[in-house]
Amino acid sequence: MTEPGNLCAEVREIAIRAGDYIGGQLKSLKASDVESKGLHNFVTHVDKTAEKLIVKALEPLLPEAGFIAEENTIHTKDSPFQWVVDPLDGTTNFIHGLPCFSVSIALMYRGKVVLGVVYEINQNECFYGWDKGGAYLNGEPIRVSEAGSLNDSLLATGFPYFDYSLTDKYMELFTWCLRNSHGVRRMGSAAVDLAYVSCGRFEGFFEYSLSPWDVAAGSLLVREAGGRVSDFSGGSDYLFGKQILAACPGIYDELASRVQRVFL
Repeated sequence: MTEPGNLCAEVREIAIRAGDYIGGQLKSLKASDVESKGLHNFVTHVDKTAEKLIVKALEPLLPEAGFIAEENTIHTKDSPFQWVVDPLDGTTNFIHGLPCFSVSIALMYRGKVVLGVVYEINQNECFYGWDKGGAYLNGEPIRVSEAGSLNDSLLATGFPYFDYSLTDKYMELFTWCLRNSHGVRRMGSAAVDLAYVSCGRFEGFFEYSLSPWDVAAGSLLVREAGGRVSDFSGGSDYLFGKQILAACPGIYDELASRVQRVFL
């Protein structure tokens, strides 16, 4: 395999090119371009075309790799290497013209994320990193926040849009966090939420009912920036387990304790 830093640089360029395409389509998007994949789960031709562009560019970088891609524009192959692609994380924001959506690309090796890129299109911010190589934003190293308590923290979350089975517990946790932090924000892109934890803009993030393409790249960024990532129980099943908690070390235990008290 290509040296990880060089491979990451190529993936960054692919993410940025896809982002340029997406941004260029924003003003021309029409209501008739929006399709429903399920309850409150939308897709456009922009998502699908961006995914095809990304897949086509990634394939020659690692020919043996398979793909886990949100829009299923490619049939994956059985391989230790898997690209995990969300061509447009924050589609609902995109179709409403709200300025927070991103391209997320990760590489897994035998189930572990070893490379991640999140490109937030509106701010032209490219977050990236690789296993044991650190995390970066537009060429500069980044680290998670040094906050030492939840009371000194700003948190991020996402609201469920189809799985309402845990809504009461979620609102209990949400209310507690409001009362015990600087506040809670909802950006509408889990990849961006995690990228913002990695650079210290948020101290922590939690959400359930997520897919691997939502969190793979961002979770790598948080880990490489010195943060902690887990599922709600404190375990490691956050890629496929549909729940994730990410935070800087100074607040992780406090936030995890409350999450577990509510959900477990």
